[in-house]
Amino acid sequence: MVTSLDGKRFAEMVIQGANHLAANAKTVDALNVFPVPDGDTGTNMNLTMTSGAKEVQKNVQAHIGSVAASFAKGLLMGARGNSGVILSQLFRGFSKSIETKAHISAKEFAAAFQAGIESAFKAIMKPVEGTILTVAREAAKKGVQTAKTEKDLAAVMEAILGEAKTTLSRTPDMLPVLKEVGVVDSGGQGLVFIYEGFLAELKGEELPDTPSVMPSMDELVNAEHHKHVQDFMRTEDIKYGYCTEIMVRLDRSKPSAKTFSEERFRSDMSRFGDSLLVISDDDIVKVHVHTERPGDVLNYGQQYGSLIKLKVDNMREQHSAIVGETHHALVGENGAEQEKKEKKDYGVITVAMGDGIAALFKSIGADVVIEGGQTMNPSTEDILKAIEEANAKQIIILPNNKNIVMASEQAAELAEEKVAIVPSKTVPQGMAALLAFNPGQPFDKNVQAMEEALGRVKSGQVTNAVRDTNIDGISIKKGDYMGIYEGKIVKTSPALLEASGQLLSHMIGAEDEIATVIYGKDVSKEQVNELVSYIETNWPEIEIEVHEGRQPLYSFILAVE
Repeated sequence: MVTSLDGKRFAEMVIQGANHLAANAKTVDALNVFPVPDGDTGTNMNLTMTSGAKEVQKNVQAHIGSVAASFAKGLLMGARGNSGVILSQLFRGFSKSIETKAHISAKEFAAAFQAGIESAFKAIMKPVEGTILTVAREAAKKGVQTAKTEKDLAAVMEAILGEAKTTLSRTPDMLPVLKEVGVVDSGGQGLVFIYEGFLAELKGEELPDTPSVMPSMDELVNAEHHKHVQDFMRTEDIKYGYCTEIMVRLDRSKPSAKTFSEERFRSDMSRFGDSLLVISDDDIVKVHVHTERPGDVLNYGQQYGSLIKLKVDNMREQHSAIVGETHHALVGENGAEQEKKEKKDYGVITVAMGDGIAALFKSIGADVVIEGGQTMNPSTEDILKAIEEANAKQIIILPNNKNIVMASEQAAELAEEKVAIVPSKTVPQGMAALLAFNPGQPFDKNVQAMEEALGRVKSGQVTNAVRDTNIDGISIKKGDYMGIYEGKIVKTSPALLEASGQLLSHMIGAEDEIATVIYGKDVSKEQVNELVSYIETNWPEIEIEVHEGRQPLYSFILAVE
């Protein structure tokens, strides 16, 4: 019976949950309602959860509040897509409720899940029943009920998982489109996989086919410690000058060797310096620390076994070299140091997949283009980096995908700059909004004008079906081309030109004047010319613009206005 949960055990639960989700991410992706090649719920949740697990790996300790805070931070920064953002919000509330606790009981554990629900529902403007939110809510409610009489955390987690599965099975009854296609909610299924991992760890069970998400020492060091070592710091300000890494093979048979306790080992090592990382398994301990006395680190490690790897770098020497190079680069022809660029008034950030589309956005005024879109949603951290790169006091973000809006909003909340999201859901909408931008106008007026521009363009895409299905009364065969108008499949055909032409017939009205064709990387010039001729023949009054987008997945992206 597990009656108390500390940070170390919770860290193992997180890792087990992340591993199990990773093993089943493709299963979750396959639950995409539309048979388009962009089912990315599993991918997004997997990348989000992996980010949370890696952050936990850097802060494994007994205090559960601290470990949960690390988990929430990793999820927040790694959140991708709507499912990833919702997952990050669920555990943001979870961690907040236990942030001061060293360990928690079954009742506190269940209450933390409930706190997560409250946090997630506050973050979602229009929650929809039959989604991951419903699964999480009903599961948390069951957990709270169970914990009133049950002290075993494993039993409470089992009740939470059981209710999550039951609710997941009912999602097709809540969302008609799920029933029509014959699938359960993909985000809810992803959450069930995470909860299965949690329960397996609490019960001491192994789950099959679980790839490790544990980062290597090199990944952790490069990601967290050395990337900023030269920033905003003078060489003489470095307190601990030697980056020291050792690997110890534990020798339990040696009488003189100390009995290994990771908690005590970590505590003792922390006395030698800062930026400490300790990763251990049954036989090996890896250590990274910044210290003034690398010899002391080596001597301490030897008390537990044999040193099988060691590395010591003089960071003061490294810093001086880096600063020297940077200083040289910042000196102009007249010998005067160039000032860091002042922030400009406006910056516009947009998201695009395909270097042709990226170049197109740049040509009409985007300051930063984040590579991403379907199957590759940027994370909250990616968007924050773009905000920094834009180097502007006021920033407008065009997500160009409904699954990127929430991550953009989350990044905007974390940014120091004034940031607004113009919720473009397609590339044509993003282009129309960017063309409405006027750097001479006040911020609020620009946002308003760009939002109004979203409604002045019609958006369509042509792509291949990845499976047989029936949706909205349309029978779809794997491999067929599908015409998608404003997010709804309207026509299918084995022929690209036929599907594209039928889609345009839904899009072009009597008042329309311009049709824009953006063709993908797998489309030939002959196919483009055929479509242009088709438009000229059927709508001779329409002006046609053609751009090479080189986008994957979508043969054509079409705009009509």
